[in-house]
Amino acid sequence: MRIPYNKQYIFGDTFKIISQSLKSDLITTGKYVKKFEQKIANFNKVKYALVTSSGTSALHLAFESINIKKGDNVIIPAINFIASYSMLKKMNANIFLADVDNDGHLSPITLVNCIKHNNLKKIKAVINMHMSGHIKYTDDLLKLKKKFNFFLINDSCHSFGSKYIYKKQVFNSGNCSHFDIATYSFHPVKSITTGEGGAITTNNKKIYKNIIAKRSHGIIRDKKRYWNYKINELGYNYRLSDLNCALGISQLNNLKKIMAKRKKIAKYYFKKLEKFSEFIDLPDKNLINFSSWHLFVIKFKSNLIKDKYFKDKVFNIFIANKIFPQYHYIPIYNFKAFAGTKKKLRGTENFYKSALSIPIYYAMKYKDCDKVIKCIKLVIKKFK
Repeated sequence: MRIPYNKQYIFGDTFKIISQSLKSDLITTGKYVKKFEQKIANFNKVKYALVTSSGTSALHLAFESINIKKGDNVIIPAINFIASYSMLKKMNANIFLADVDNDGHLSPITLVNCIKHNNLKKIKAVINMHMSGHIKYTDDLLKLKKKFNFFLINDSCHSFGSKYIYKKQVFNSGNCSHFDIATYSFHPVKSITTGEGGAITTNNKKIYKNIIAKRSHGIIRDKKRYWNYKINELGYNYRLSDLNCALGISQLNNLKKIMAKRKKIAKYYFKKLEKFSEFIDLPDKNLINFSSWHLFVIKFKSNLIKDKYFKDKVFNIFIANKIFPQYHYIPIYNFKAFAGTKKKLRGTENFYKSALSIPIYYAMKYKDCDKVIKCIKLVIKKFK
């Protein structure tokens, strides 16, 4: 049986709630959408939550809601999924790629270095991605937000269910007490899934109203005369159906189970892999109780990476054993579609060369973990 790096788990109550949603008068823009949004808002203790058709559409609406326009300066980490860059490029923003730390995160140091290197006087927004489900540098990023007066958007596609500490208080990743907007993806490999789908959270009423209008063609309906509406600006069809939201409600109802299982697997990996510290680096163990563990990323040390095709050969070893790890991520500047500088960033390159996302998901068994660990041992034996 194949072992993917991640996959969804559908709980028994899911079929009942989706069946109920199909019997509703509305199977889009109906009560299950509102219920799911309210559950997301309650979970994150945030004022506003809106569901969208994907994580990418959530990012796009977030960018539109703060009026990013042609020529605006926006900073994103170079290790990231291409979605942020794609949307910003289509909006004709000036995109600057910041380097990352040893764990693939935008850090205060790499952010400041990006600002200084590009001599940026005005910054419209900084997009911070919670790599692997870990949340880092909240205090320092908040200080830089105040200093440079930019919007701080958390691309929280990996971190639904994650927590962070600020001034000795614990907050959920989408709380928005210390940043402007959080966006989520509910793709099947994420903490919870709606099949395809995403969400946005914010405490800013103006941002919320902007997103509400743009999410559904820019239509603002007359509350008294439902057949009458106005369109003040153009929008998109970025809605999520009630069927998807019914699945999301089931997933959110079972989130505690999902988080507990992912944490158990992470702990098992730590226990079994710590003895190989001469050859691999593991994630920060201090995050064990705070991360969603969307990914478990190991990094091979330089004493193993001597072959130009090291990563390809590593993948071949895993795939031969029916295990399918993943890259997270190929640096954005490596793609032909990237129109900016081709200058390589040191931290980004180091992370790209060494990092591997190994399997972690709800239905995974310890015997599956042992197969993954066996492959890691094979890699060490082959390349040491």
